[in-house]
Amino acid sequence: MSEDICQNLSTLNNRITEACKQAGRDPKEITLVAVSKMKPLENIKEAFGCGQIHFGENRAKELQDKMEAYEEEQIQWHMVGNLQTNKIKYMVERVNWIHSIEKSKYLREIEKRASRINRTINTLIQINISGEDQKSGCEEDDLEEILTYAQGLDHVRVCGLMGMASFVDPEEVEKVRPQFQKLRQIRDNHRKFEADNVQLDELSMGMTNDMEVAIEEGATMVRVGRAIFGERNY
Repeated sequence: MSEDICQNLSTLNNRITEACKQAGRDPKEITLVAVSKMKPLENIKEAFGCGQIHFGENRAKELQDKMEAYEEEQIQWHMVGNLQTNKIKYMVERVNWIHSIEKSKYLREIEKRASRINRTINTLIQINISGEDQKSGCEEDDLEEILTYAQGLDHVRVCGLMGMASFVDPEEVEKVRPQFQKLRQIRDNHRKFEADNVQLDELSMGMTNDMEVAIEEGATMVRVGRAIFGERNY
């Protein structure tokens, strides 16, 4: 299995390199987040052994369990799924990135919890770029209030935006290009709210099927699970 994961990571990094070449970008600008949702911890260990550093989870409990079971200091843990205020206390001791901030109340809870242990958590504000009701994220009109609130925090760093495009088959990826363009434009329009702890450099967008288009449109983080770990057994 480790050979498969290593090969998958190699193939994926080649895809990222090629996409950057096409877009005139440096592959070093892209962070690959390996989303290990519902995959065993052994898969994470194998991927880490192949050089993968960043790992993402969709569920707070699964993230908590894996962080506690695998205390490898070099790993960067990302919470990429829906957030609940009452689950934040279980992740702040170890999580490095939280991608799914859609309300100020989440920042307030992270600040409260992180201040007690003197940690600073990297966060991304999630925008609903697809317009689909089932997709999480705030609206563009909400972003100013969230960023303004964030400017007063000491243990939260807002590093950029995150978005989930509509799911499409590989041959239809051009359909989601406008959604990635929208996220980049929203980011650019809100640069004026940057402060010491608010720097909107990161764009977390793009997954297995559409990451090349996302990279062409400015993604700095891509969140990939299936192309690394294979299909999930639900």
